This record gives sequence, structure tokens and C-alpha cells, in this order.
Amino acid sequence: MSASLLIKGGHVIDPAAKVDAPMDVLLRDGRVADVALPDQIKGGDETLDARGLIVAPGFIDLHVHLREPGQGYRETIASGTAAAAAGGFTSVCCMPNTAPVVDTPEWVTWLRRPERGAVVNVFPIAAATRGSKGATLTDYRGLQRAGAVAVTDDGKPILEDGIMRESLRLAAEINMTVIQHAENTRMTENCSMNESATSFRLGLRGMKTSAESSIVERDVHLAQLIAGARLHVAHLSTADALKSVRKAKRAKARVTCEVTPHHFTLTDADVRDYDSNYKMNPPLRSGEDRQALLMALADGTVDAIATDHAPHAIHEKVMEFERANFGITGLETALGLAITRLHREHKIPMARIVELFTAGPARVLDLSERGTLARGSHGDVTIFDPKKRWTFEAEESWSLSQNTPFAGWALTGKVVATIVAGQVVYQE
Repeated sequence: MSASLLIKGGHVIDPAAKVDAPMDVLLRDGRVADVALPDQIKGGDETLDARGLIVAPGFIDLHVHLREPGQGYRETIASGTAAAAAGGFTSVCCMPNTAPVVDTPEWVTWLRRPERGAVVNVFPIAAATRGSKGATLTDYRGLQRAGAVAVTDDGKPILEDGIMRESLRLAAEINMTVIQHAENTRMTENCSMNESATSFRLGLRGMKTSAESSIVERDVHLAQLIAGARLHVAHLSTADALKSVRKAKRAKARVTCEVTPHHFTLTDADVRDYDSNYKMNPPLRSGEDRQALLMALADGTVDAIATDHAPHAIHEKVMEFERANFGITGLETALGLAITRLHREHKIPMARIVELFTAGPARVLDLSERGTLARGSHGDVTIFDPKKRWTFEAEESWSLSQNTPFAGWALTGKVVATIVAGQVVYQE
């Protein structure tokens, strides 16, 4: 455990600090001690050579499923955070739909204990209602005091207007964000993919895009009625939902959203041969929806890239498409997909991509002194090679699960080192 680490010779991209230049970074006692022009910093117990590499603030993932408590056969906090570190993430925000549901301060505390074996920062997101049943609100103040950074009933959206309004009001009193999985489940029962020509050809019931956009529109309306309300739309996937978010942002409402790598990379046309590794919720959408997401990622409407890392055991995915579980893993492929698809193919600047992994998510949940390399901030750093070509081998993943559509994909952009509180937790 070295007291100081000098990261030397790299190109620092720190959108929050408006830095995009060759710089050296000194970490000391778990914090950023200095950022300066090359060869201006002397000392450092250890030196990390970052020549030819990009040095960025530690990546933050707003949406992961670590599956504990209760579902350790899919993933554990130890294995999930190891996968996060391999993907360049120094902080992950874990969802509460576990067994039991994380709906009490005691369970939030349990997630944060050292014996869970986390190798990156874990920020729990607690259930918005008891048991995520959409009826009775949880103890938001108690959950926040225990360390919860937001509330959500992810996977079981809050459908009742009155409950959602009260959730936003109560959370606003303590400046907490309400995250919504926007899906009118009354419209999507027994549906397994997007409603499209592909779903018709495969004989599968399809989800209408209005099942998402109608909930986003309602939630945005409610958020604008409540002073101080903070609404975050999880894994937004449709052009119509984006319209509501854009309208809210123009009105200066505290509304944010995230987009996943699989939604900006794939479309419903990729669901062929009933491969359940292409089954996720929200489902892969149309080419038009994907194009709208790409535009929103480029123009600043989208606040963050989040993986919705959702590991499942083999027996939960290798079955009939309609019966298979929703969800895919995503922590180790996120950066490669972002650079390959967003930067190389669609010419989105590298600084914008770094912002979507760092400053953007830090702003969404007010993760103070993270998402930046400013002096005094937490010593969380992601170092990557933007030109490195590599192939993702799912069987070599750090995750316990391998349910991914990206197995065998050739990608560009690879994490070289992940540093948490000044300590290297992953190195290629």
C-alpha cells in the first residue's frame, strides 16, 4: 500500500475541470494531490507510466445489479465489483431488487460492510416502496443516513400517480433522487421484445414504445409540480421518451436520464434465432429509436452511460425466449462499445464520452468529489488505451455470469488500469 502514486506521461481528460491535455497526476493518501503539466511534479512512492494512454476520473456506473443479498449464484458484490474494476469503473450504484429487497437501513448498511469484498466503491440505491410493491413508501431519511444515494423500485415501476407524486415530494425534502424504470407494465404483460416487424416474424408479443414514453411523460409532469423534485429516468430507450426529457430540461426541471451501451449499439433487428442474450428490459428498440439516442448522447441531453449490468445463471437464459430472464452483463464491454460505436463510428468526441462515464453520473446523484481529478477529490482514476483493439471473451469475464450478446466481439478501447482511493485495483 503506497502512500503516493505518480501517474506520468498520460493525456488527462477531465470534463468537470475542463482539462484535455497532457498532464501528470499525483495521488496521495487516497486523494488527488496535484495535477500539472508534464515533468512538473516531483516525487511519488511509485510511478505508473501512462504514455499513449488517456487518464480520466474514475468511471461511475449508475445502474448495476450485484445480486446480493440472496442471489449469489448469479453474482456477488465481490465478483461484480471485480468485473467493474476490469471495465474501468471505480464506483457502482447497485439496485435494490434482490432477495430480500433492500428496503431498510439495515440492508443498506449490510451492502456497505467490508466483508462483502468490494474492490470498488459501492453506493446502494434503496427501494422506493416496501418490498418494491408500489404501495407504501420506505423510510427515505433513514435509508439516506445509512448510505443510500437514491431510491427506486427498478424492475417494478411505480404506476400509481399518487404514490409517485408522494415519492418525489418526500425525496425532494432531503434532496434525494427518485429513479424510475419507466414501463407501464399493464401494457407489457407477457411481452418479451420490442413491437416490430421482427417480433411479428418471430411470433413474439412486443412491447409498444408508448409503455415507456407514457410513464416518462407522467413522471416529468409530476416532477415539475413539486419544488426541488429530482427525477432520473433509468435506461431510456425510445425517441418519444427523449422528447419528454428534452422538454423538462428546457424548463430547467431537475430531470436526468441514462442510456445503456446495448441500446446505443443494437436494435430489435438483432433479435434473431430466439437468442435470449438479446433479451433485456427495456428491450432493444428500432433503428429510429437508436438514432435518436445517438443524437441525444452527442448533444448533451443524456446525462450518463449506465450498463444495467444484470447477470443471470445459465439455466435462467438457456430456455425458450419468452420464458428466459431479462438482462445482460455489461461492465467489461461498456468502454469498448462506447469508443467503437460512439467515437469511431459516430464521431462523438472522446471528451464527451468521458463525461458520460464521469462528471455526468456524478452530477445525477451528487456524488461529491467524484467524477473529477480536481485537487482534493477522491483518488479514483481510470486509465485506458483508446486505440487498443481486443476481443471480448465472455468465458474470461470476472463476472460469475456470461449472459452477453457481445461474446467474441472485436472492440477498440481497453482499460489498462483502475485506481480506487489511490490504490491500483485492476491492471491489464
